[in-house]
Amino acid sequence: MQEKTLAYARELIGRRSVTPEDGGCQDWLADKLRGLGFAIEPLLSGEVTNLWARRGKAGPLICFAGHTDVVPTGPLEQWSSDPFQPVERDGVLFGRGAADMKGSIAAFLAAVEDFLATHPNHSGSIAWLITSDEEGPAVDGTVKVVERLAARGEGIDACIVGEPTCVARLGDTMKNGRRGSLHGRLRVKGVQAHIAYPQLGRNPIHLAAPAIAELAATVWDQGNDYFPPTTWQISNMHSGTGATNVVPGHADIVFNFRHGTASPVDSLKARVHAILDRHDLDYELDWEIGAKPFLTPRGPLVEALAAAIREHTGIEPDLSTTGGTSDGRFIADIAKEVVEFGPVNESIHKIDEHVGVAELGELARIYRGALERLLRG
Repeated sequence: MQEKTLAYARELIGRRSVTPEDGGCQDWLADKLRGLGFAIEPLLSGEVTNLWARRGKAGPLICFAGHTDVVPTGPLEQWSSDPFQPVERDGVLFGRGAADMKGSIAAFLAAVEDFLATHPNHSGSIAWLITSDEEGPAVDGTVKVVERLAARGEGIDACIVGEPTCVARLGDTMKNGRRGSLHGRLRVKGVQAHIAYPQLGRNPIHLAAPAIAELAATVWDQGNDYFPPTTWQISNMHSGTGATNVVPGHADIVFNFRHGTASPVDSLKARVHAILDRHDLDYELDWEIGAKPFLTPRGPLVEALAAAIREHTGIEPDLSTTGGTSDGRFIADIAKEVVEFGPVNESIHKIDEHVGVAELGELARIYRGALERLLRG
C-alpha cells in the first residue's frame, strides 16, 4: 500500500487548499469513494466545502474524519521547494499538508481500498467526514455536518480522526480525548484621575492585582487518569490611555482555562466569580466556551487501533489528551468513541512540512488493521 498511499498524498498536496479553500481535494476523493460504492453527500456552508460519504447501512458505523484545508505556507523563499509541488528527498515527502493531514487521508483511502478488496461483504458500514474548515474558524465545517447527522438521527459508533499525533515515531501516541477550552473576558472598573492625585481615582490595575495573583496560584484540580490538571493563563491584558499621567478607568484581561473532565465549566466559572467577589472588585465578565472536553476510555476502538499499531510497528502506543483542540470535539456529540491517530507531528505548520514515505505505508497498514478488527466479515 505504500506506493498507492504515496501517489494519493502527492495528488492531494498538489492541490492548493489554504483554509477555507478545498482546491478540488474533496471532488477527487469523492470520485474515488464513489467507485468503491460510497454514497456521496457534499455539504457547502459559506465558503467551506464538506463531505459526508457512507458505504453500507448496517452497524457498527466506523468513520474516518479529517480535513483537506491547510495553514498558509509562510515565506515561500524559506521553503526548499514549492509547498504545493510535492517533492521526495531521501525517503521523505515534502509539501504543505504532508503531515497535517493529507497524508492521513491518503493512507485511509489506500487502507479502505485494500480492505474492501479483501472483505467486499464486511459487516457494518464505513463513512468519511471531511471538511475544509479545520484550520480556520471551524464554524462552517465539521460542526455543520454533525448537526445534519444529528438532525436525522445518524450516529457514529467509532471515529478515527487522522490528526498527526505521534511524537518521535509513528505509533508512539494516540489521542483518546482532548481538553476543553474556556475563555474569559474580564473588565475591572476603576475611576480615571490625574496620576498626581491618586486619592481622587481608583486604579483598576492595583485593585485587580491581588485577585490575579490568587487566580494564578489556585490549584483548580489534580486532573485524573486521562487528563492533566486544569491550567489558568492570562493571554492579554490592557489598560490606560497611553498617557503617563492618567490613572486608568478600567483594565481589560483576557484569560483561558484548559481543563479536563475533573472540573466542569460551571464549577470553573463559579470559582472565578467567588475570587473576584472576595476581592470586592467592580467588574464585568463574559465567558466563551471554545471547546468541550471529550474522552474515549479504553474500549473497542482504542484496543483495535492499539493492536494494529503493535502489529505493524512493534510499539505500545501511549494514550494522551494533551495538545490543542481538534474537530473531535464536535464529532464526540454523535460518536460513541473518538480517537485521533496519524503521523509524527514535528513538522506540522512549519516551513518544509514533511512525512516519511515509509511512514505513509505503515499508517495505511495500521488503518487497515483497525478496520479488520472493527468490521470482521
